[in-house]
Amino acid sequence: MRKVLLRPAALLRTLSAVTASLLVLSACAENRLEASVKPVASPVVVEESRTFSQWRDDFRSRALASGIQPRVFDEAFRGIEPDPAVLRADQSQPEFTRPIWEYLDGALSTQRQATGRVMLNRHAATLQQIEARYGVDRHILVAIWGLESNFGSNMGDRSVIRSLATLAHQGRRSEFAQTQLLAALEILQRGDTTAADMTGSWAGAMGQTQFIPTTYNEHAVDFDGNGKRDIWHTEADALASAANYLRASHWQSGAPWGQEVRLPASFDYTLADMSIRKTLAEWSALGVQDARGRRLVNHLQDQASLILPAGHRGPAFLVMNNFRSILKYNNSTSYALAISLLAERFQGRGQVLASWPVDDDPLSRAERVELQERLQQQGFEPGAADGIIGANTRQAIRRSQIALGWPADGYPDRQLLKALRNRVQ
Repeated sequence: MRKVLLRPAALLRTLSAVTASLLVLSACAENRLEASVKPVASPVVVEESRTFSQWRDDFRSRALASGIQPRVFDEAFRGIEPDPAVLRADQSQPEFTRPIWEYLDGALSTQRQATGRVMLNRHAATLQQIEARYGVDRHILVAIWGLESNFGSNMGDRSVIRSLATLAHQGRRSEFAQTQLLAALEILQRGDTTAADMTGSWAGAMGQTQFIPTTYNEHAVDFDGNGKRDIWHTEADALASAANYLRASHWQSGAPWGQEVRLPASFDYTLADMSIRKTLAEWSALGVQDARGRRLVNHLQDQASLILPAGHRGPAFLVMNNFRSILKYNNSTSYALAISLLAERFQGRGQVLASWPVDDDPLSRAERVELQERLQQQGFEPGAADGIIGANTRQAIRRSQIALGWPADGYPDRQLLKALRNRVQ
């Protein structure tokens, strides 16, 4: 086992908690766009030889050929110029990543829990109707609402047309942004909203449930029956749209998302991977218990995967199909866990019993890139050195941990980076 030097971190945690609630909201919308496309290795400024006006004229021809009416396009683009702030956001790479326990501190704040309970009571009749039609638990829907837009109070105030036009002209994902921009123009052409009201994040995520335009077109619904799918101003439409999206993502009505569990001392941590699925009976046979040390209760032979969001020193969770459905909404384990726990907090549950390794410092992006480079140099094959800890990098980390005689949990930390540095000295 590794020995970790503990150091006081109370002040850091206190300061982090002050800003966590604000940071967690902006992270949600951007993660969805990032999850929709392949990330790049580093900030890239796309060299676009055309001026914005030239690009706009070319794109106008494409839009009209796809069925967008000239009047709709011209009204949407009236006065539109590139937004430098959008380009800065698109080309930036955060140097540090907050650890999951700080993310959860903001996501599960006392204020968010209290507001969520108020919203559950205020919209009880509507939520009951949505639950009956789509089979998605109301607490999950309100948790998504709370985390995506702080219950509709923080939807983003940027013009979606301007943001997507900026990204389409000179962003890292020009073709993807153009696809979203065409979808946004289709929304305007149907009359669901106006260009002035179509506001959202810098990445183009919109409304109280932060849908990108293609997701809106495929899954938004007119739940109140007024002829418009209004996820900006109509709570019923926003919540029902989220429910419809989760149902399309194979949500199972009445099934649990998962649970916190306790692992035996001799557990094989290589089994902690979303690609590995076992029944609860199979996990139980491996010595896995619930968080209080009791035998797991089987749920109709549900297939569950084990995740260790902070490595083997932190809490462990068995997650099931509905957790995977939340990942379709936003492909972030931290996000899906926050939604699942917040939904339980609304009901007086959802406390994590195991301790988080709060004295671990997260690796900076530069350190994650260095970790990948050293893994590659030492033959562990992590894939591209892009600072993103994906499946290939986690498998490489496991191989290196096995070589070091450590628990192979696939978790990137400072101790591993230090060990890899020492191996070549």
